[in-house]
Amino acid sequence: MKSEDMSLGEFLVSKREEKDVTLRELARLIGVSAPFLSDVEKGRRAPLTADRLEAAASALHLSPEEKTLMYDLAGKQRGAIAPDLPEYIIERDYVSAALRTARDLGAGEEEWKQFVEELKKRRR
Repeated sequence: MKSEDMSLGEFLVSKREEKDVTLRELARLIGVSAPFLSDVEKGRRAPLTADRLEAAASALHLSPEEKTLMYDLAGKQRGAIAPDLPEYIIERDYVSAALRTARDLGAGEEEWKQFVEELKKRRR
């Protein structure tokens, strides 16, 4: 299964097992009960809050790419934007304007990939 096709719960289980962290240990580290975390992992509860996702990323020593994937999976499960993005979007009117413009012009994956690559060039 490709990582972007898994659920948030499947992702958390796989990372816990990969890092040899028990469910009880992760639950304690992120401030929830073990039964609650078990329900999240099994898809019986809504995804963790942004703060708890951040704590899970830290506890599991996730790479930036893994952390991004975790946030994306949480957003998809909620049927919403990844929980690390709303504040950024809300605080910057130009981001909403850019998204609406892209939507209205039917910008596709290739245009977005080019845009992201242009932004990444600034870091180099």
